[in-house]
Amino acid sequence: MKDKIINILAAFEKGNIGNSFPMDYCLPVYHCVSDENLPHIRHIIQYKNTKQFEADIDCLSKHFQFVSWSEFKDFVNGNFKPKKKIALLTFDDGFREFYDIVLPVLERKGIYACNFINPAFIDNQELMFRCKASLIIDAVKKTKTADSEIFQMLSLKNTSTEGLKQEVLKISYHKRELLDRITEKLEIDCNAYLKEHTPYLTTEQLKVLTQKGYGISSHSWDHPKYGELSLKKQMESTDRTFHYLKENGFLYESFAFPFTDFGVKKDFFDELFKNEDLFCCFGSAGTKLDSIERLFHRIPMEMGESGENILKKETAYFRLKKIINKNKIVRR
Repeated sequence: MKDKIINILAAFEKGNIGNSFPMDYCLPVYHCVSDENLPHIRHIIQYKNTKQFEADIDCLSKHFQFVSWSEFKDFVNGNFKPKKKIALLTFDDGFREFYDIVLPVLERKGIYACNFINPAFIDNQELMFRCKASLIIDAVKKTKTADSEIFQMLSLKNTSTEGLKQEVLKISYHKRELLDRITEKLEIDCNAYLKEHTPYLTTEQLKVLTQKGYGISSHSWDHPKYGELSLKKQMESTDRTFHYLKENGFLYESFAFPFTDFGVKKDFFDELFKNEDLFCCFGSAGTKLDSIERLFHRIPMEMGESGENILKKETAYFRLKKIINKNKIVRR
């Protein structure tokens, strides 16, 4: 019902998207852009192809003014007066396609972006647990069958491949060793996959991106869901990543939550902002306000539709939530 209401309201958003957008800043977030079938991503992210991505960027450029990291900071501090509402382009997870595919587009169009990375995966040292889930689903879809032992591992009585897929996608960071057991059973060699396909950026590529003026910043050490971690574990992952960024000369002034900031309490932010180098952090709740002053929410752009439609829906949803005073997240 909620989606139907939002779709109806979004249909009335026919004017200038930038003018009607309810906030002074727009923060789109992507993970990957590719024209290829990427088995490690395709079952967890609806990534866009090059044509779709460029259409999004052109739409955003028409209605917003893209800014660099320094301009974004100046804007937040009240020291930068843009001609239009601003947009800061962000990417998450440090996938190689940012260098191979996205970078040439951004250089051609003169647009800055910041990529929030997990150091555990850089140089293809390790495969993120959700990417392992995608490889498992891909293997099962190709064979159209799965060993009965895998269903037992997942405590599944229903032996449908769809049921298996849904259960594999539910496996959390804390139970990620189960994914290793399943990949072993299916004879999926993740280390071989990393060597052959090199899904992540390398240190050398990160340094080139930095030299070219693009941002490389924090997305936690190895992509846990922060709402499921203790405060101690949250800070260990965060501090370890900031140390890595600082040591390598990357951007250590920002932090973007992996997955979502949902369920993260005020005590984390109190601890986080004791780091005097930190300027702000980013969530992914869409067009939302937050009781944490320096927490800015980004708009997920990989939702299976055009960027224009996503922005119209975000505007409609914000207005709807505003009526019932629910467009601000309050942390306790």
